[in-house]
Amino acid sequence: METQVFDDLRQYITAAKQMSPWKEIKGADWNLEIGALVEATAELIPQPPMLIFDEIKGYPSGYRIVSLPYADFRRVALALGLPYDKSKLELVRMASRKIRSARPIAPKEIARGPILENVMTGSDVNLLKFPVLRSHETDGGRYIGTGDVIINADPDSGYVNMGTYRMQVHSPDVLGLWISPGQQGRQICAKYWEKGQSCPIVATFGQDPLTFMASMTKFPWQTSELDVLGGLRGKPLEVFKGPVTGLPIPAHAEIAIEGYVPPPGEEARDEGPFGEWTGYYSGGTIGTGEPQPVVKVKAIYHRDDPILDDEAPLWPGAVRFDLNLRAGLLWDQLESAGIQDVVGVYAHSNYLYVVAIRQRYAGHARQAAHAVIACSAAARHGRYVVVVDEDIDPTNLNEVLWAMETRVDPATDIETVDGCWSTPLDPRMPPEKRAARDHSNSRAIFYAVRPFAWRDKFPKVSRTSRKLFEEVVKKYSGILPFPPR
Repeated sequence: METQVFDDLRQYITAAKQMSPWKEIKGADWNLEIGALVEATAELIPQPPMLIFDEIKGYPSGYRIVSLPYADFRRVALALGLPYDKSKLELVRMASRKIRSARPIAPKEIARGPILENVMTGSDVNLLKFPVLRSHETDGGRYIGTGDVIINADPDSGYVNMGTYRMQVHSPDVLGLWISPGQQGRQICAKYWEKGQSCPIVATFGQDPLTFMASMTKFPWQTSELDVLGGLRGKPLEVFKGPVTGLPIPAHAEIAIEGYVPPPGEEARDEGPFGEWTGYYSGGTIGTGEPQPVVKVKAIYHRDDPILDDEAPLWPGAVRFDLNLRAGLLWDQLESAGIQDVVGVYAHSNYLYVVAIRQRYAGHARQAAHAVIACSAAARHGRYVVVVDEDIDPTNLNEVLWAMETRVDPATDIETVDGCWSTPLDPRMPPEKRAARDHSNSRAIFYAVRPFAWRDKFPKVSRTSRKLFEEVVKKYSGILPFPPR
């Protein structure tokens, strides 16, 4: 199957339309209606269609929003340049290997790009020119920064970082910025603030899928996502030098801003509330009790008929990103840590990690579980680790729950580990720990495996074998509406 590298979001949308379901919706309201419709689609429809909104209430035709572009794992595979006829578990491993094997290629600076078709500076700057969504019913405002890429540079080394952080529209030329403590983008901002300086910043809204995915992936300090991205693409990302900040701006993005983040002691505003991936309102001012940084926007660039990528978080029961890339990185890290015979890894939301192993020795399952907590891909804001046997598909939550129901003895097969790395977004964070900035939590480990000492005496499984199951699904898929596997 031929794969493709996309230079912009438009190319990807065109290709996605040709290989998976999509719907165009006209006349919807940016104020809550689109957010509610996206959530209902993601919750109720398996492998949800990509949604494209046009003629949004109060905005001209052509000012569009795309939502759920990655809610079908086949579209994620398309975005990554992987064959989309593979299973979800196969694609987790293939994605990880592609990321791991990518050799850095620095971006290529060009003089102009499509994003410079329209330029706003000075009093013309107006973030509300675009149909920015208010997605959740108690959101404190409209959020343009959901499917975004934020770029800033370390003032000491020049290292350029990309990250995806939420951005609220406070006014036509001021954005709110929430970056969780410990994130590299915030560390860079803090270096400027410590010197009493404002941090130069660029943000794009609506970019090619690999740029967005690289921005969401955590790489070690001093490893620039822009360079990794070039390796994933097999060619450099085209950027132009921002005339205001000097930072690189992806030249094929839909919308970009340049601006500065002043020290919070100089200027800050209440931020949020905002519905987060936990399914609760968290972070920002309600999470810290303090005003949050702002971005003073100095310039806006956008393409004709721009497209916003809506990635506003949904509660975990609604699918927005149907292939967890972190799971593949965790799989690699477990093997690098010496864990033998890992046959599958998956993450169901950011709270539940499942590892399938082929048990080789007593204590193998315990070793694998504790390695999950230690590995960087799963160390932050987890809650549960489930270890299963090799006959369980970790991507299939029904199979995982079955293993937990039938192979776990609560008295002996559930373990808790305290003092783990959490996040201010954690809704279960006690008020006293939040006030003390002690962002740690506990993890529960479920050993949903046949007990090693008597695994050969465990009752035999009655399910159809995976091989026969897949054969009949393939044979009768033209008659019965089987979902893609």
